[in-house]
Amino acid sequence: MASERWTYQVVEVKPGFLGSSREAVQERLNQLGLQGWELVSVVQSNRFHPFQLFLKKPH
Repeated sequence: MASERWTYQVVEVKPGFLGSSREAVQERLNQLGLQGWELVSVVQSNRFHPFQLFLKKPH
């Protein structure tokens, strides 16, 4: 059985910017989903730093 290979992408969402509204983030994630990307994790060190969205898709 062959192991599946992945491609990864990290997207930063800066807090307080116009583009970081819930609707804007949701729209961006929907666009990425249509391209085959799957959100696997979200990290934010504190409320003043950007969110990092970790995505993957089959290679």
